[in-house]
Amino acid sequence: MPPSSPRVSVVIPCYNLGRYLPEALASVRGQTYRDVETIVVDDGSTEPDTEAALRAAAGTDVRVLHTDNRGLSAARNLGISHARGEYVSCLDADDRFELDWLERAVAHLDTNPNIAFVSHWLRAFGDEEWEWTPGRGDLAALLDQNVFNGAALFRRRLVDLVGGFDESMRAGCEDWEFWIRVMKAGHRGAIIPAVLYQYRRRPDSMSRTMNAADGWFELYGRLIETLVDAYREHLLDLVLRREWSIARLCGGIDGGQQELSTVLEPALAERRRELDAARARLADRQAYDALAAECAAAHGRIDALHRSWSWRITAPLRRIYDWVRS
Repeated sequence: MPPSSPRVSVVIPCYNLGRYLPEALASVRGQTYRDVETIVVDDGSTEPDTEAALRAAAGTDVRVLHTDNRGLSAARNLGISHARGEYVSCLDADDRFELDWLERAVAHLDTNPNIAFVSHWLRAFGDEEWEWTPGRGDLAALLDQNVFNGAALFRRRLVDLVGGFDESMRAGCEDWEFWIRVMKAGHRGAIIPAVLYQYRRRPDSMSRTMNAADGWFELYGRLIETLVDAYREHLLDLVLRREWSIARLCGGIDGGQQELSTVLEPALAERRRELDAARARLADRQAYDALAAECAAAHGRIDALHRSWSWRITAPLRRIYDWVRS
C-alpha cells in the first residue's frame, strides 16, 4: 500500500538563497508537529553554492523540484501543484518557522472549520530587529494593508477554488493579492496573536528593494485596479482607516515636535554649555600644565647648577659679593 498523505505540505521556493536554506529546512524538521512533507522549488538558481545546497537538501524527507526562473508566485504554484497535504504553508528560503508554528496553526484550522487560513505575528532579524503584530483580520483591514504573512497555513482546496498566486506579480505583494482574492470569495482568515515566524531582513531582499524604489505604491495601485469592486465596497472603511492613521501620525509628529522644543533642544543647549565650559577648563589645564613643566625644568636647571663643580668652587666669591651688596 502507498504511504498515507501528510496533513501538511511546506513549500519552500529558493532562488540563489542556498546559504540560508539549511536554516529554513532545520526549522521545518524541528517542528513539534511531525506529519509534514517538505517541497523545495529551485526557481532557476544560478549560484554554485545554492546548487550545492539544493543537492544536499534532496533526500527522503525533502523533494526538490527544478524550474526556470519564473518568480516567487510561479515557484509557489509549482510546489503547491505537487503538494499532497490538506494544509499548505509557503516558507521563504531565508526565513524560519518557530518550532511550534505548525502545531498551533493545524490545531486552529482543525477546531475552526469556518476558517480558511491562519497567520501569525513575526519577529524580524538580520540587519533589522522588530516585531510585526497585526490585529484585525477582516477584509476591510486587509484591503488597507497586508495583515497576513505569506507563510500563513491555508487549506489546499483554496487554490482549486480561487486559483493560485498571481504569477505576473513578480515584484512583490503576491501573497497580499492572494489573501484578498480568498477573502473576497467569502472565505475567512485568522491571526494567532503570537510570534511564530522569524523574518530575515537583508539589504537585497525583495521587500527592501520594492520599498526603496517606491514600488509598493505601484503594486498597491495595481491591487486597486485588479480588485476595484472590493475596494469600492469598503471605500468608507478605508477612508476612515486612512484618516485615523493620518491623525495618529500627525499626533506623533506634534508630540515629537513638542518633545524637541521643550526637552531635547534645551537639553542639547545645556550639553553645549557644559562642553564649552569643559573646553575652557581644558585650555586652562593645558596652560597650567605647560607652566608647571617650565617651572620643573627651571628647578631642574637650578638643582643641576647647585650640584655643579663650578658652583661649589665659586662659593667664597659669592659670599664676598653678597657682603659687598649688603
